[in-house]
Amino acid sequence: MLAIRLRRTGSKKRPFFRVVVTDSQNGRDSSFVEVLGFYNPRTTPETLKLDRERLTHWVSKGAVQSDTLRTLVARMPEAPAVEAAAAQPAS
Repeated sequence: MLAIRLRRTGSKKRPFFRVVVTDSQNGRDSSFVEVLGFYNPRTTPETLKLDRERLTHWVSKGAVQSDTLRTLVARMPEAPAVEAAAAQPAS
């Protein structure tokens, strides 16, 4: 089964996390299928950059989000649709 969870990077006492898709049997920092974004708890406010399209894609394929990631995504506001407004021609 696939899992979407945080993978710790960064040095000692300076955590930085990548949001990855991995096999649920793999360890926290072992191999992964795809990187979906990152989470930095050390900034004020915390930074979460995530590719929501890919997240939706993997969830539709049966991947399960970790409890921590589910909470972070719920707190993250939707990104404004700047690209959609820029794509429309001005009249």
